[in-house]
Amino acid sequence: MRSWSFLRSPRWAGYLALTVVFAVACSALGTWQLNRRAEALAEVARIDANYDAEPVPLSEALPDPAAFDVDQRWEVVELSGSYLVDEEVVVRNRPFEGNSGFEVITPFRLDDGRVFWVNRGWIAQAPNGRPSEVPPPPDGHLEITARLKAGEDRIAGRTSTGIELATIDLDELAARIDEPSYTGAYGVLVESRSESDEPPLAAARPVRDEGPHLSYALQWFVFALLGFIGLGWSANQERRAIAELAAGPDAPPAPPRKPRRERGDADIEDEILDRR
Repeated sequence: MRSWSFLRSPRWAGYLALTVVFAVACSALGTWQLNRRAEALAEVARIDANYDAEPVPLSEALPDPAAFDVDQRWEVVELSGSYLVDEEVVVRNRPFEGNSGFEVITPFRLDDGRVFWVNRGWIAQAPNGRPSEVPPPPDGHLEITARLKAGEDRIAGRTSTGIELATIDLDELAARIDEPSYTGAYGVLVESRSESDEPPLAAARPVRDEGPHLSYALQWFVFALLGFIGLGWSANQERRAIAELAAGPDAPPAPPRKPRRERGDADIEDEILDRR
């Protein structure tokens, strides 16, 4: 064991500490990837459970207008009331099939007097950077369906300009109309096949994809293991170098091993006679 005594030196203690830190960092990144995969799988489960489900009344899905459970995302709700076209706004910097544009957010006054915000779809950006013409929603009393989504947070440094908003901040939207409003969630309009081809364009179906998080996690855990393997390899290399230096340049080379002679018939006969 004296050949490994150099491992007790401060230098190798530092190497071990660095390897442990590297392994801990890799393990933390691997765990983070596993958590992201769990979130992606949960979203896939929500899409499967809610996206094509039968609609339920909004008052039943959201008895508290200010509350929203993440497991309700994409749940289909029924709405009865009329659009408040004069209070319509757009949200800028919204991508759609590789293009940047706006999402049209229109308040919908329900029969009970409260207001629910509806995302009617996407419109293109005009050459001057402003929204293209927004087709108005149908007039009068309507019955529509929408899929629930949580409101968005404000982004520091990004403010609203006129009817152009930076995010779908439901508290800001409620303050604009000063009426009882739903602030826990808004709805993405469910449109028929023919309506979805006319602006505002309907949002695409969310993708059921867990992503490459599992493979990334395994890679990080392998990196952590390779750190210790590399440390062991380096220690063995140093042990061999120390042994060669200790032997000195004048040390006689190790005698060559005598090649093993193959056993012949005479050897086998001698063994039989010896046993007798």
